[in-house]
Amino acid sequence: MTSGPVFFYILIFGQYFSHGSGQDVNCSLGYFPCGNITKCLPQSLHCNGVDDCGNQADEQNCGDINGWLLQLEKLHFSNYNRTTSPYLFKPKTPKCSLGSIPRLCVCRGLQLNCDMAKLQDVPSVSSNVTSMSLQKNLITKLPPDAFKNYRDLRQLFLQNNKIRSISVHSFRGLYNLTKLYLSRNRITFLKPGVFEDLHKLEWLVIDDNHLSQISSQTFYGLNSLMLLELMNNVLTHLPDKSLCQHMPRLNWLDLEGNHIHNLRNLTFVSCISLTVLVMGKNKINDLKENTFAPLQNLDELDLGSNKIENLSSHVFKDLKELSKLNLSYNPIQKIQADQFDSLVNLKSLSLEGIEISNIQQRMFKPLMNLSHIYFKKFQYCGYAPHVRSCKPNTDGISSLENLLANIIQRVFVWVVSTVTCLGNIFVICMRPYIRSENKLHAMSIISLCCADCLMGIYLFVIGAFDLKFRGEYNKHAQLWIESFHCQLAGSLAILSTEVSVLLLTFLTLEKYICIVYPFRFLRPRKCRTITMLILIWIFGIIVAFVPLSNKEFFKNYYGNNGVCFPLHSEDIESTGAQIYSVTIFLGVNLVAFIIIVFSYGSMFYSVHQSAVTATEIQNHIKKEMILAKRFFFIVFTDALCWIPIFVLKFLSLLQVEIPGTITSWVVIFILPINSALNPILYTLTTRPFKEMIHQFWNNYKQRRSTGSKRNRKTSPSFVWVEMWPLQEMPPNLTKPGLFTDPNELSLTSQSTRLNSCS
Repeated sequence: MTSGPVFFYILIFGQYFSHGSGQDVNCSLGYFPCGNITKCLPQSLHCNGVDDCGNQADEQNCGDINGWLLQLEKLHFSNYNRTTSPYLFKPKTPKCSLGSIPRLCVCRGLQLNCDMAKLQDVPSVSSNVTSMSLQKNLITKLPPDAFKNYRDLRQLFLQNNKIRSISVHSFRGLYNLTKLYLSRNRITFLKPGVFEDLHKLEWLVIDDNHLSQISSQTFYGLNSLMLLELMNNVLTHLPDKSLCQHMPRLNWLDLEGNHIHNLRNLTFVSCISLTVLVMGKNKINDLKENTFAPLQNLDELDLGSNKIENLSSHVFKDLKELSKLNLSYNPIQKIQADQFDSLVNLKSLSLEGIEISNIQQRMFKPLMNLSHIYFKKFQYCGYAPHVRSCKPNTDGISSLENLLANIIQRVFVWVVSTVTCLGNIFVICMRPYIRSENKLHAMSIISLCCADCLMGIYLFVIGAFDLKFRGEYNKHAQLWIESFHCQLAGSLAILSTEVSVLLLTFLTLEKYICIVYPFRFLRPRKCRTITMLILIWIFGIIVAFVPLSNKEFFKNYYGNNGVCFPLHSEDIESTGAQIYSVTIFLGVNLVAFIIIVFSYGSMFYSVHQSAVTATEIQNHIKKEMILAKRFFFIVFTDALCWIPIFVLKFLSLLQVEIPGTITSWVVIFILPINSALNPILYTLTTRPFKEMIHQFWNNYKQRRSTGSKRNRKTSPSFVWVEMWPLQEMPPNLTKPGLFTDPNELSLTSQSTRLNSCS
């Protein structure tokens, strides 16, 4: 019966350790062989879910089965062979052998199942019961001698009850008990000696209770205990004396999810049999140098999600047999270059969530048996090129090979940047030929185009460096995100974004005042307009370049990702940078967006009301619909650009994990929408521009038709005078005498005012 599982694990181990055996393929550093064929693949292509080798060799042995998984199987088989195998040859006995049993209980042979039977006390059954499951009942306490008649009991399940107190003699007489489960109860304290008769107990599970303290005497009598789980309690400290004083055979200790602050040097003395130690999700902030010295057989150590800031260079020196180490999500400031030198058998190392400022290949080079490593940033994989499986391979934006991981993004970054730059440069060059009645408005439009051009330049920079690093980005990734070029590119993007947003708001308010409040003294003057434009640019420059002034406060504000844009849709190391980013995107930009939407809504409402109160003029209704469409597209493009960004920021505040892929699409496609479309919305689709192009075309055709007169003196260059709003209405309609109704006169006045302001 046992040969099947044994054969299965022999097969697994054979496949696991056969990697690299029997093959003469020599691959360069960072490349690994494809099984028994003469082909090498880079680190990034192994275990990526794609058969790149052609024989599935790159997708084999990808599971991280080191540490607790193997130890659990060893512990299970050890217990299985010693306690269960003698009974395997006995035929199953579906008939109950316990005599009378409580209502709602089920019995099979010598096993009793009373789950969800609404029991308030331990039931009374035949004394020869071997397994008793009392899960999900209403038991509140275990009195003395609660199980004294059940000397043959081997397994006792008491999970999901309401047990608050356990008498010191509750388990008296259970000399053959091997498994005891007390998970998800309300136990606050375990009296010393409560387990003194449980000499054969091997598994003790007390998860999800309210235990606040334990002493070494608590486990007196547990000479055979191999697995102890005390997860998700409220333990603040461990006993001053050795925890294994009365548990010399303890193999597995799980203290995850407690409130333990420190580990003493005496805590694990005598724990020489311990192979798995899980201390994750505690509040450990200090590790003494000899804390783990007695644990020379330890196979896995989990210290993830604690408060550890510093590691002594010799804290792991005695863990020669350690195969799995988890230090993830600790605020570790610095890792010593020789931190892991003594861990010669280490196969799995987790450093997720740790910003390693001094990372170097020297840290991981001695770990020649390392097969799995986990970092916060995929760029760090370049410092462990000899490790076959390194995660993550990408942050959703960049990959080990390319700054922009997606081929579509690599193409469209050039398309979007070209459209943005050419469109805005064209408008800047054409504006002098449109001699506008409102020169201040033209000045604002040119300023807007200059700001939008910066977004195109930013995208050009990202595209250029993507080309430069093509195929080997991982070698340059860390230097790139810390470089001056990345910081400058990010600053240009933010400068463009903020100046563009504020200029659009200013232009919108200018129209709003002109249309809704048509009083001369509210209209912006030249001095006031120039002052506002200067202030907007100064504000944008300050917002963009302040993060570069204080590295301690903002950290690497623009180097959070490969595209150098500080959207920060994930947790970042600087609280100051997070607050600053939220203030800009959910403060300034959100308020500006609300103002734009409100203003255009009010403008349209004002025009609509004028049309309703006046005599119906078919021409005016048509113009009103055109105006409505124009306003809709302006607001729609603003919404299309900013609403996704606002949503991402809100989600990041709620600590929702946002894939980096979404960030890259936002930066390359969504963010430049306004920059690319502003020339179209504010210049290329306006009536003056269309009329100017039409006039140019007529002049061109006229010159072609009069080709015989080329020797004539050429006329001056055409300059369009943007007086079309006042010329749109027929002269006979502008005469006051034609309007007998005051509302009609008001409508004419407002229509003229509206067109002139638009």
